[in-house]
Amino acid sequence: MIEGVYFWLTVLGVLGTGLVAGAFCAFSTFVMRGLAGLPPAQGVAAMNAINRAAPRPAFMSVFVGSAVLCAVVAVTTFVEWPREGRVELLAGCALYLFGSFGVTVAANVPRNDTLLRLEPGTPEADAYWPVYVREWTLWNHVRLVASSAAAVLFVLGIS
Repeated sequence: MIEGVYFWLTVLGVLGTGLVAGAFCAFSTFVMRGLAGLPPAQGVAAMNAINRAAPRPAFMSVFVGSAVLCAVVAVTTFVEWPREGRVELLAGCALYLFGSFGVTVAANVPRNDTLLRLEPGTPEADAYWPVYVREWTLWNHVRLVASSAAAVLFVLGIS
């Protein structure tokens, strides 16, 4: 079993990736469905408001902090190369860094940026809205699974 500071870094990794998974779970299970049920102008306006509110310290410290923590745990795992848990820890770090953080940067944020450039109620916004909901939600499911699996793998890595 890993010990000391390395143990506590991993526990923080469980907490951070689990909290992020919870936020993604909310969007995948009911937030996007609720927004999709609104008329397009209202859905676009509501999602744009969410996208403006999300990158604040409360969420970003957990989201980005977990990515930094995963990088630290990965490097520490390579340096320390513990006899137990190394595969789980490295897999958890990779899942979060690529499947959660990376997908956010490569798939969700560009869609958010496109939506933010559209004026709610315009024909362009109305046409893009169902495409946005479908694609954004698909990529959010990927982030949810990756973050959840990372949290589980961190728990297995310290067990």
